[in-house]
Amino acid sequence: MAHEGDPSFAAAVCPQCGASLPSVGEQIICRYCGARLILSGGTGQAAEGQQPTVVRGMRLRPIVCEDRQGIGCEAFRMLIPVGWEFAGGVHWLMNNPGMPAVVGFRVANPQGCEAFEVFPNLPFYWTNNPMVHMTFPVGSLYFGNEVREPMPVQRVLQEIVLPRYRGNVGRLQILSEEVLPDLVDQMRANSPAAPDAFTTAEGARVRFQYDAGGARLEEELYGVVEVSRTSMPMLFGAVEHIFWMADYLFSFRALQGQLDDLADLFLAVAHSFRLNPQWFGRYMQVSQFLIQNQIQQIQHVGQISRIVSQTSSEISDMMMDTYQQRQDTMDRISERFSQAIRGVDEYHDPYEGRGVELPGGYGHAWANPLGEYILTDDPNFNPNIGSDLDWQQMGQQE
Repeated sequence: MAHEGDPSFAAAVCPQCGASLPSVGEQIICRYCGARLILSGGTGQAAEGQQPTVVRGMRLRPIVCEDRQGIGCEAFRMLIPVGWEFAGGVHWLMNNPGMPAVVGFRVANPQGCEAFEVFPNLPFYWTNNPMVHMTFPVGSLYFGNEVREPMPVQRVLQEIVLPRYRGNVGRLQILSEEVLPDLVDQMRANSPAAPDAFTTAEGARVRFQYDAGGARLEEELYGVVEVSRTSMPMLFGAVEHIFWMADYLFSFRALQGQLDDLADLFLAVAHSFRLNPQWFGRYMQVSQFLIQNQIQQIQHVGQISRIVSQTSSEISDMMMDTYQQRQDTMDRISERFSQAIRGVDEYHDPYEGRGVELPGGYGHAWANPLGEYILTDDPNFNPNIGSDLDWQQMGQQE
C-alpha cells in the first residue's frame, strides 16, 4: 500500500473546498471547511496510486447505554457518527432522594476536537430560615442539594456550569448569549406542584471560545433552570423552601469557525437521544420510594435493586407525560442550535419497518441491519461497494 511521501501516494481531496485530507476513513471532517465526508465505495481501500474518492455525507451508528450500576436495564440509546467514541452514562449519586441518579456523557471525534456533551443535572436548595443556614452554609449539601441562592439562567451557565466543566481551559471568551423564552410554558409543568408551591423555568444558551489542546475551540452551551418554591407558616412568619435545578445541560464543540457548519451532524446526534421509558419509570419510582419513606441516603448500590423489586412495573400516565415532556424539551432546545439547520426528513427504515427522522438536505439515505444510517447528496454513492453489509436505500416518507 502506498504511504505519504511515496511517489505513488495520492491524497484524498475534500469535494467542498478542494483541500487535501490528511487521512481517509469511514467518516472524515475536513479540518479546513468542516465538511462531513465519507469514503466512496464503503470501507474498501483505493488501489495503489489511485486517488480515493470522498463524498459529502455522514454515517451514523446506534449505541445503547445500560444502567448496570442501578436498575439493570437499558437507560437510553442514540445515534453517533461512525468512528466517534462514547464515554459516560448513568451515575447513581446515593445522597439525593429527589434525584438519585444523573446522566452525563460525551460523544467525541478521537481524530479531531468535535464533541457533543451532556452534563449531569445540578440540584440546589435555598431558604429564608436563618437557623438552616447556621447548619448548612452556602456551598454545603442539604440532602444532596448544594446550598445556593437561585440565579437567572444566564448567570448559572456562566458562573456555575462553565467554571465547573471548562475551568481548566485558556482564554475563555463569551461570544453571545440568548434567553429561550419559548421553553418557559413547557417547563413550568415539568413536575406537578403542591397547592402552596409554584414552579418557574427559563432556558438559555451561551456561545464561547477558548484554547485547549493547542487549538482555538468554539462551543455552545444550553441549559434550563427550574425553581420550585414552597411557603410554610411558622411561629414568627412564613418560611420559604426553594429547590432549584440546572438541567438539560449540554453543549456542541468544534474548531473556531466550524461550529455552525457542523450543525446538522450535531442535530442528528442530539435529536436521536431517546430515554428508555421503562428505565425512566423505574427511576421515578425509586425516587418516590425514597421520598415517601424518608430515606435520606442510599447506603449502597445493591439497595437500589431491592427498592426496584418492591415497586410496580407499570408506568403511570403522569410518569409517561413527564417522560414525553423531557424528550420534547430536549428536541426543542437542540433545534435552537443554529439557523443553518435545514430541519429533518423522515425516511422509511426497511429493517425496522418504521419511520426515522434524519438531518434534511441530503436527499439520499441508506440503512443496514446493524441500525446504521448513511446520508449523502451524491446520487451515485452506493455503500454496498466494498462492504460486506447489506445496505438498503431508504425512501422519504410522504
